Amino acid sequence: MVMKQDGMNVLIIEDEKPSARRLQRMLEKLDVTTNRMLHSVSEAIDWFSNNEHPDLIFLDIQLSDGLSFEIFDTVEVKSSIIFTTAFDEYALQAFKLNSIDYLLKPIDEEELEIAVKKYCELKPQSQNLQLNFEDIRKLLVNPVEREYKKRFTTKIGQHIKMIPVDEIECFYSENKGTYAHTIGGRDYLLDTTLEQLEEELEPQTFFRINRKFYVNINAINDIISYTNSRLQLKLKSYKEQEVIVARERVKDFKVWLE
Repeated sequence: MVMKQDGMNVLIIEDEKPSARRLQRMLEKLDVTTNRMLHSVSEAIDWFSNNEHPDLIFLDIQLSDGLSFEIFDTVEVKSSIIFTTAFDEYALQAFKLNSIDYLLKPIDEEELEIAVKKYCELKPQSQNLQLNFEDIRKLLVNPVEREYKKRFTTKIGQHIKMIPVDEIECFYSENKGTYAHTIGGRDYLLDTTLEQLEEELEPQTFFRINRKFYVNINAINDIISYTNSRLQLKLKSYKEQEVIVARERVKDFKVWLE
């Protein structure tokens, strides 16, 4: 548990209000009180222009009316920043250079605690951090070319089997193992984790819909409205369990589909 930081002024900038409230509740468990939540670029510019700036900002990159960097094109902000983002494919290095930390959505409680502890430890020097949002903006608009995995291997008895990525419908975790499910209806145990797959899968083809699943866009047969503002996916051959897009991932999932 993070020790209570008396007098810490914390601001959340997040356009999805349920996600903002979830982050607020998670911070409360760490004895960190959120003083304010903002939900758009225009709202943030107005607020920063008329209020004392906070010690720490949890900043979503993509807001409903534009990239949050537009706030800092208008207002000089010297607060420390922890990014909350789904843009993990290209900009992680820039996030590291220009912030206290970054949290990939959906935010994990343990990772949040680590980020807050890091802020507390770096607080004196973080106040002098020079933020260069242009570096991140360039990476988001003109991402560097990357090589993604074309195949995975798995051991079957004494044999090594190669599985082409384009034959994989989904990756899922179960009983602490990570499996690939193929279009042929077979499941293969892989020596990797879903977190490692984030760096290895082509992001236009594969999307992490929740903590347990990555899905291939070419394997989606149907998308159905589900309870609590979630979506249910019907894949071509995977039938073992329901494949659900988590509520906090639905917006990014819809953007990914387009």
